[in-house]
Amino acid sequence: MMSADDIKRLCRKVKSASRELALTDTKTKDRVLIAMSKALIKRASYIVRENERDLASAKRKGLSPAYLDRLRLTVSGISGMAKSLSVIARFKDPVGEVIETLRRPNGLLIKKVRVPIGVILIIYEARPNVTGDCIGLCLKSSNALILRGGSEALNSNIAIFDILNDVAVKNGLPANSIAMIRDTDRRIVKQLLESDSLIDLVIPRGGESLIREVTKTSRIPVIKHYKGVCHTYVDRSADLKMAENICFNAKVQRPGVCNAMETMLVHRKVAKKFLSRMIKRFSDSGVEIRGDAETRRIAPYIKRAVENDWYTEYLGLILSVKVVTDIDEAIAHIMKYGSYHSDAIVTGNKKNAGKFLDEVDSACVYVNCSTRFTDGAQFGKGAEMGISTDKLHARGPMGLEELTSYKYVIYGTGQVRR
Repeated sequence: MMSADDIKRLCRKVKSASRELALTDTKTKDRVLIAMSKALIKRASYIVRENERDLASAKRKGLSPAYLDRLRLTVSGISGMAKSLSVIARFKDPVGEVIETLRRPNGLLIKKVRVPIGVILIIYEARPNVTGDCIGLCLKSSNALILRGGSEALNSNIAIFDILNDVAVKNGLPANSIAMIRDTDRRIVKQLLESDSLIDLVIPRGGESLIREVTKTSRIPVIKHYKGVCHTYVDRSADLKMAENICFNAKVQRPGVCNAMETMLVHRKVAKKFLSRMIKRFSDSGVEIRGDAETRRIAPYIKRAVENDWYTEYLGLILSVKVVTDIDEAIAHIMKYGSYHSDAIVTGNKKNAGKFLDEVDSACVYVNCSTRFTDGAQFGKGAEMGISTDKLHARGPMGLEELTSYKYVIYGTGQVRR
């Protein structure tokens, strides 16, 4: 296990590199990102082999299909990671952007300027693609990065990191701009989270238990989302065929992710017609339905939903279904049981659409489309550092701008305060 002194030494190196990285010009950063993209494509077969080692170990441990899905890397997935890096390289560099300019009556010129956050620590579990996405976003926004992945993805993470770090150093980025903790002992996380003088921000990516533990332990500011209990509400004026396709996509397209639908709410006026078809389609695709009393009157063969189901992020082929009297009951249900992540309404009524958008206080609120679009790439950010359900600093998919802070730069001509 790395000692506390080892951790401090590493953090000091990354902190020192962050000051140099903050001054790195855009051309250099973009050149590195393009080279990284090409390197991932070139070494894809090696990354897949290392990922297969992780998958074999995870299967021996009996980990869930949803977990294996998040862990798995294919050549196509690696190509997507490489594409994200090249897309990020084409984005405007946020560092140095003048957000606002003020000229005061006394002649002072005040500029509000974007700057990097500094050193960011990512603690994550079974998603090796996080390694590439976070490196790309942090380097473009001139943030130094410390990665601490889970043991189940260790071989995959190391393979991706070593390839990208080698490219970074060879192409002129400061050494230690990115670092990876290869020791998976959990005590190391506690030591990292106590390094508040050296690390500026923590972003945990993983299950709710990991995020709550990081939040409880950390002396460093944390941006987080605990879970994705996402809802779709089918209003009485909805195009029911559209609603069927949206709900099916939101649940089945990839059920093991945080933006998948976990609860479906249906207006009672369309419940019988809609649910008769919808439940059959779900059942034919292997989805277990847990319904309230009204839903079970329409489909008596489904399981009864209990109170805890409405709070649950299943991350699999299970869905809670409730019939509601109106849009007010749907919104009240979402605000009581939801996680402020992603929620959708399917409706043909503009007034109800506006009401839903105004009153549902989630990071992402949708009208007539699937919650599965809550994703950095889908939002045109190239990739994401995570999906924040916080209200301070960042909400929703976090891209380049969300990885910056700002400072005020003031120009004078000898003014003194009187």
